[in-house]
Formats: sequence, C-alpha cells, structure tokens
Amino acid sequence: MNIQWYPGHMTKTRRQIAADLKLVDVVAEIIDARIPIASRNPDIDDLVAGKPRIVVLNRADQADPAGNRLWADYFRARGYVVMESDAKSGAGVARFTDHVQEALREKIAQWRAKGQVGRPVRAMIVGVPNVGKSTFINKIAKRKSAKTSDRPGVTRGKQWVSVTQGFELLDTPGILWPKFEDERIGMYLAFTGAVRDAIIDTETLASHLMELLRDRNPAALAERYKISVSEEMTGWELLESAARKRGFLISGGEVDLERMSSILLDEFRAGKLGRVTLELPEDLERKAGGDGTA
Repeated sequence: MNIQWYPGHMTKTRRQIAADLKLVDVVAEIIDARIPIASRNPDIDDLVAGKPRIVVLNRADQADPAGNRLWADYFRARGYVVMESDAKSGAGVARFTDHVQEALREKIAQWRAKGQVGRPVRAMIVGVPNVGKSTFINKIAKRKSAKTSDRPGVTRGKQWVSVTQGFELLDTPGILWPKFEDERIGMYLAFTGAVRDAIIDTETLASHLMELLRDRNPAALAERYKISVSEEMTGWELLESAARKRGFLISGGEVDLERMSSILLDEFRAGKLGRVTLELPEDLERKAGGDGTA
C-alpha cells in the first residue's frame, strides 16, 4: 500500500516556513506520541537548522507511558528540549513557556548582556497535518485563536497568536513531504488521520492496524471487541472476528468489513483502544542496523 499525498499548498508552506524563520527565536515541533517518527517531517530538520528546538510529544495521554519515557530520552539525547502534552484537555500545555525558556537559555543570557531586557520572544509551531498544532496554540493562548479540525489541512496560512505581552506564537499549516520512502510511515499517518481517508483503502489500512494492535496491545484489542487474539491471527481475521462480534453483517450473512474498518479507525483515533505506542526507538535501531543513527 503506497500512500502519497502532497497537495500543492504544501510546497508553498515549505517556502513560507523557510522565509519566516528569521522572525522567530525558537521552533516547537508538535508530533504524535503514538507515532513519534512517522509524524515527524524529515524536511523540518533541514528547514529550521540552527534554531533552538522543542519537541512536543502531543497526545501523550493516548500513548503508552513507558513509550513516552523512551521517546523523551531519545530526543533529549539528540539535543532537543522535550515536553509531553495533551492539547485537547490542556494537560502539560501550561509548562510550554518554561520549556521555551529552557530552549532559549543561552540566547536570553546574551540578550540580557546586551541590555535587551524585555525583548519579545517568538516561537514557530510546526508539524504534520492533524497533529494538534492549532489546538495546542489555543490552549496556550487560552482562547480560540487558531482554526482547529479533526481533518488534515485546515490551517492554510500563517497565523500570529499573542499569548502574553512579549510572547507570540506563529502557527503554520501542516506540512507533509513529497514521498514516503517507507510505506509504514504512510500507514501510521493514515492510522492517526494525518492523511485523508478518501485516498486510502480503508479495509486494508484497518487490517494493518489490527496487526499492530495485536503486537503492541493485544489485551486492549481483546477487551474492546470481546474477541480472542493470538499471534497467529492475521489482521483480516481479527477484523472479521470483531465485525462478527459487533453484529456487522450484510445480506447473505457476509461480514461488513467496511463498516468495521471505519469503526476501528475512529475508535483508535479517539483513544478508545487504550494507551498504545505504535513506534519505539528500538524499531529505528533495527532499521539502521543497530547503530542507533536513524
């Protein structure tokens, strides 16, 4: 399953981010704690090179706590300031200004040495579509300043948001990259809704998600759908079993896999399948041949 989605406005967004970097002091990258690598645009590192960086593990409440700790250690070891948040409820968001201060410690000391006391601080917020950037900003600003939606691609232009006197945020549209070299990245983004459902075979996608849940959190899968889960079962078999248990049948007793697939994806995105982290740092190490440089 080769998922590619790169609307024309994303080329414009890439240029816009590069041009606006000179206006900001720090860049905060919002990623999905359930898929920390798949939800990172590899272009961002090149685009914002040289700027102090914060990695925000958003939707941390839906990810495995142990996985959150592993990823926080992973990113800190690479020089990022790291914070966990749940933008929807606002959990952890209040500490963002503290993390900005941490990321800018050296710059703030330089400003004070030059007598630039009270210099305004500006942060750029970046990330892939539907990762929670606008919701995060609204929680920080404590008002509805940025447009939000559960659909990708809603924020189409930059938006400056004043948080407090002397602190502003720059919201940017979600940006994907032209080609997913690893098809798993496309699937993970589709699982969380970062690419539009309309361009994907929902049943195939749901079968792959079933297999991942079988491996990462079989107990939650069994509990949610009241089915038996074993390592030998394929994603299609698990999908069919869940559909039968829910009574999703069509004429002739055939299982309605399309309906079950939509339900599975909706419930996973809503966090109804427990706290699940689909990617772990060890997956990157295996892919890189164990050298940990991925």
